[in-house]
Amino acid sequence: MAACRLPITSSLPFGDFPKAHFQTGTRGGGGVALVSNLTAAGWGRRMVVTATAATEMPKSNNKREEAAEGFVEEMRSVAMKLHTRDQAREGEKEPDSGSQPISKWDPTLRGYLKFLVDSKLLYDTLDAVLNKATCPSSYAEFRNTGLERSKQLAKDLQWFKDQGHAIPEPSSPGEAYARYLEELSEKDPQAFICHFYNIYFAHTAGGRMIGKKVAEKILNKKELEFYKWDGNLSQLLQNVREKLNQVANSWSREEKNHCLEETEKSFEYSGEILRLILS
Repeated sequence: MAACRLPITSSLPFGDFPKAHFQTGTRGGGGVALVSNLTAAGWGRRMVVTATAATEMPKSNNKREEAAEGFVEEMRSVAMKLHTRDQAREGEKEPDSGSQPISKWDPTLRGYLKFLVDSKLLYDTLDAVLNKATCPSSYAEFRNTGLERSKQLAKDLQWFKDQGHAIPEPSSPGEAYARYLEELSEKDPQAFICHFYNIYFAHTAGGRMIGKKVAEKILNKKELEFYKWDGNLSQLLQNVREKLNQVANSWSREEKNHCLEETEKSFEYSGEILRLILS
């Protein structure tokens, strides 16, 4: 098992994490966005789905917030290179032919339940990893951040069950990602932190936008617990962002680069789960 080298100190304000920009022309909450392109050909062919860190909001003028940018800003910058200009102003990637904006998605209840179940497995896995951490200055510092989603997802799935819907078992995408996270947590802390960051921050921005669009189409606009947080979400993100930056302060440049290189893989795994919504 890799040595734990992730010291963390108290948090500082995180306030300038830019908002998400979607092809629908709307903007989500502060954090990493979960933006997706789907080929118009439909489910029968491969659909390109990218979980990304789309960011559009101008830099903050708050000096304390600027001081908190750190390595998280590098992570955001790398993610931007995987965006198209339609997804984000700083995007550099060429758009896929036949891509489809979120507003034109045709989600199914069956697919959405699969997505929620696999998402719960993912968050359960993250919780388990953080709660069994043996190094007091590493993963354990990310416990009880307020961003946890497992309990909220459990409530949502129970609500669907009470409505008479059958809750499916976890599917291959969720199981594969959960196994991968467990492996990384033991042997590759830098790569694991990359996934931690992208999973939690993506859900607070683009994830919420997707949830809203799905609710409008198949849930009569019901807002699930999955998309609600106790307390001030911006402050919760500020706290975690500062901890992430403190973690990275102990890394070598090579370790930081390794973390950044894992970004694309985190998008691939998350995209497989996101794609379930249309199945």
